[in-house]
Amino acid sequence: MKSTLYYVTAAGVVTAGLSYAAVPLYRMFCQAYSYGGTTKAGHDSSKVETMSAMKNRQIKIKFNADTAASMRWNFHPQQTEIMVHPGETALAFYTAKNPTDKPVIGISTYNVVPFEAGQYFNKIQCFCFEEQQLNPHEEVDMPVFFYIDPEFVDDPFMEYIDEITLSYTFFEAKDGLKLPIPSFIK
Repeated sequence: MKSTLYYVTAAGVVTAGLSYAAVPLYRMFCQAYSYGGTTKAGHDSSKVETMSAMKNRQIKIKFNADTAASMRWNFHPQQTEIMVHPGETALAFYTAKNPTDKPVIGISTYNVVPFEAGQYFNKIQCFCFEEQQLNPHEEVDMPVFFYIDPEFVDDPFMEYIDEITLSYTFFEAKDGLKLPIPSFIK
């Protein structure tokens, strides 16, 4: 009887552990392969210096902001959309405000829709996967500096894609919690 109890308890602990590990592992997989609308992490800085805008194609970039149910921040994009050409850099801003009387630490994740466009969406600078602490009633502007890879125009699957949505979600991070960041992001 005791051994059955040990096995059931062990199975419960393993199941709980796997459920907590699933999110970071899935995120690492998605970023490595631009799956599920995540952008490929990292970019070739020499490409940014030498690429030229593909003026014959314009893409509408829409911005979305969400917070997890337990997150107490107000979070929104400063612009709802901008128009960009593949091969040109663009800058957008999000605003976060802590309306509470206590400091709150947040961490964000992102995705790109349509999912297939994630492989061409390159962020040069962003606030994702880094803890952000906002003091009581503090408000900050958070930049996202990005470009759409010029190879976007050569992909036949992107021929009819004229609109991409960049979506961020902020979660409350507990003090001292460090999410594993894939090595290719650093």
